[in-house]
Amino acid sequence: MSIMKTYKRFDLNFVRGEGSYLYEKNGDKYLDFVAGIAVNALGHSNKDVVEAIKNQAEKLIHISNLYFDDNQINLADKLIELSDHESVFFCNSGTEAIETSLKIARKYGYERGKSVILYMQNSFHGRSLGALSVTGQEKYQKYFKPLIADVVPVEFNNIEDLESKMSNQVCAVIVEPIQGEGGINEIESKFLNEIKKICDEWDALLIFDEVQAGVGRTGKFFAYQNYSVVPDVVAMAKGLGAGVPIGAVMVNKKADILTYGDHGCTFGGNPLVTAVSNVVVDKISDDNFLMDVTIKGNYLKHQLEEMTDEIDFVKKIKGKGLIIGVEFDTSRIEIKKIVEKALEKKLLIIGAGAETIRLVPPLTVSIDEINDFISIFKEILESFLE
Repeated sequence: MSIMKTYKRFDLNFVRGEGSYLYEKNGDKYLDFVAGIAVNALGHSNKDVVEAIKNQAEKLIHISNLYFDDNQINLADKLIELSDHESVFFCNSGTEAIETSLKIARKYGYERGKSVILYMQNSFHGRSLGALSVTGQEKYQKYFKPLIADVVPVEFNNIEDLESKMSNQVCAVIVEPIQGEGGINEIESKFLNEIKKICDEWDALLIFDEVQAGVGRTGKFFAYQNYSVVPDVVAMAKGLGAGVPIGAVMVNKKADILTYGDHGCTFGGNPLVTAVSNVVVDKISDDNFLMDVTIKGNYLKHQLEEMTDEIDFVKKIKGKGLIIGVEFDTSRIEIKKIVEKALEKKLLIIGAGAETIRLVPPLTVSIDEINDFISIFKEILESFLE
């Protein structure tokens, strides 16, 4: 095969999707609780998304950012209206959104004689050199050193460690509200409040990586809206396009410092992707839609929590909304074996970290589909008790 071996792919070839289901080339139907790794927020082949792609493709696909485009302007206006921020930069992916955020931090620091960026241990922010440098997992970094300088790790949710690392050389702190690849670990409000307090005291930026947890996945449109803290910079992607590649970075007035020549993105925010994203944002930002995500997330979490009483190697259920983690005692069971057994049952799930199964179904998943998942998942786990 001519494709680089950068992924350990499952022996599956999907040719069609509909709602919460994918169909393999041989006709087999799979219940999808991966959703393109939290990307397909509106499910597969959503009719409004498909219609937006068709309509825009017939008009205009790409013009570059040398010119204005109403789709991009409208999308930016919507995001700012929904948020507490000032302006938006569009790119193509989560990693690009993080790179943009880091450049904003470094420019902010340059003008103040500081350059250090604090990041969290066990975090994941992407695979480019900049994003990798603030990813707190050695397994992703070791072959690509030396990484960028002046980055310092902090233990997640450890206030004392945070305070010991803070100095007048720090220009920014980057954090995920819920660590995705790290195991669906939620930030503690006390820790987040301290980060914000320290950033304000030391004149540093607070960067929120909402690439996976944003755009409705927690039951709020922005993940930061679950807390009493407003970050200076918000990076997002994944669900923002519901399948088409788009990333975005929002900044408040304090962080709105990039100007002509500082940054760019040839494909970023092109007419096609922003036409789609406008549809996505309209749907997901609806209060009833978000309430439905919260209700379904709570229901899924409750059903899973009941398993902790019945299956002793299930340690705990983590997460918020429809980004849920099931943590296991891996001295008793391997995450890899659970994922493999699920495939046999035509269920798609993935791991997050060494001990956790991550559940990120489409935000449109139904209660009936959640019940189907619970039935299959319970059967899988009980098979390991035998």
